[in-house]
Amino acid sequence: MIHKISAEHLTIDKIAEIIRGGYKIELSDDARQRIIHCREYLDKKVAESEVPIYGVTTGFGSLCKISISEDQLSQLQINLMMSHACGVGERVRNEIVKIMILLKVQSLSYGFSGSKLDTVERLIDFFNNDIYPIVYQQGSVGASGDLVPLAHMCLPLCGLGEVEYKGQIMSGEEMNRQMGWEPIRLGSKEGLALLNGTQNMSAHAVWSLINAKRLIEWGDKIAAMSFEAYDGRVEPFTLAVHTVRPHKGQIDTANKMRELLEGSEMTKQHKENVQDPYSFRCIPQVHGTVKDTFEYVSSVIDTEINSATDNPTVCPDEDLIISAGNFHGEPIALPMDFMAIALNELGSISERRTYKLVSGTRNLPSFLVAKPGVNSGFMIPQYTAAAIASQSKTLCMPSSADTIPTSQGQEDHVSMGANAATKLVRVVENTERILAIELFNAAQAMEFRRPLKSSPVIEKLHADFRKVVPFIDDDEVMYPHIANAVKFLQENC
Repeated sequence: MIHKISAEHLTIDKIAEIIRGGYKIELSDDARQRIIHCREYLDKKVAESEVPIYGVTTGFGSLCKISISEDQLSQLQINLMMSHACGVGERVRNEIVKIMILLKVQSLSYGFSGSKLDTVERLIDFFNNDIYPIVYQQGSVGASGDLVPLAHMCLPLCGLGEVEYKGQIMSGEEMNRQMGWEPIRLGSKEGLALLNGTQNMSAHAVWSLINAKRLIEWGDKIAAMSFEAYDGRVEPFTLAVHTVRPHKGQIDTANKMRELLEGSEMTKQHKENVQDPYSFRCIPQVHGTVKDTFEYVSSVIDTEINSATDNPTVCPDEDLIISAGNFHGEPIALPMDFMAIALNELGSISERRTYKLVSGTRNLPSFLVAKPGVNSGFMIPQYTAAAIASQSKTLCMPSSADTIPTSQGQEDHVSMGANAATKLVRVVENTERILAIELFNAAQAMEFRRPLKSSPVIEKLHADFRKVVPFIDDDEVMYPHIANAVKFLQENC
């Protein structure tokens, strides 16, 4: 299948479809014409202008006062790319790198960046041939765009840097040789067009939101199973409770919980307990807030991925080349921090439900085994969930609250959005693991409520889970079961 890159609105859901569905991409005729039109305008402007144009005929950052001669304009751009490739740390995962390429192509296609057509088409070749430039997680301060990671992403265009292709790491030079390509010769401003922009931050955000959507859905289902296993009271999910405090996510979650529990024998049983702990009773309020946060953050990222974010902005129809600040990551840095906090809460309340399930109350055996003492049972999976939840809490210090001046003070306020982005990915991973551990515990606890049945939806989930993770009768090695529970969440929803 082919997705046409155009001015049509690109949604996060569409990106998920493109990436997971193995789509190829190509430029629409309109996008092609916009790129050509902008480039022709820029070339004409460079030839005619006697006034320095930032980043086009001048140096960069605090070197903006130094004019560059025409015969050095191409070298200026390649030097920019080489000098900015200073990434360190762990690699950015291939799936996020692929989203980065897609978002960079989308941004350049609007015709406000001055990139040459062959440069954009080579990025498309990377995408379509599953060529993954080696990009590192650390180095971007998220202000002049994602300079460092985008430099690593784009070096292979010129035969530099490294890529992963067909499972092998190779140099950009070797990749070009194998593909039969000539290295791209950058034109004026192209280095800035490629390196300025928020595509690294945005790609991390898009990947996180795609997975957060899945985890939010899982959160309700798993909570419903834990609720049944803990012999919870269904009254807190009554619609009348939530219409007097009508937050959208809260109402949606209460409705969802009633839907998931419809037809359950367990909810109809007499309850000895007058109230449930907050981790059960307040599922609509907590999960609902996570959903509302997700909607807000998604709306911000949706705007960002449909924007031109490099500098200077080239507006051919207005005859303007303006050095401004569309590359600054602040608009998405704060929301990414907010999303990490929200997902942390989804994991935090999940860990509390796990704790209640193993606590030996409500006629459940201690640590969910029939013979506690000789068996430790599910004592330690809760430890693991607690450790992960604690790590997520430490990751929730907002990166966007910090700024460190760079480039001799020219870039004196930065967003640290790239740090917010990489932390958000870690919190997504952590939340998935905590939820998997809760499901592992909830499925075990359900066995001690037999012969009572839960709702058809929960019983089917339980049966499906049992195909990959067994009931634990006596102590055995647990980590493979936790790994299989994580895989179950990734492959089902």
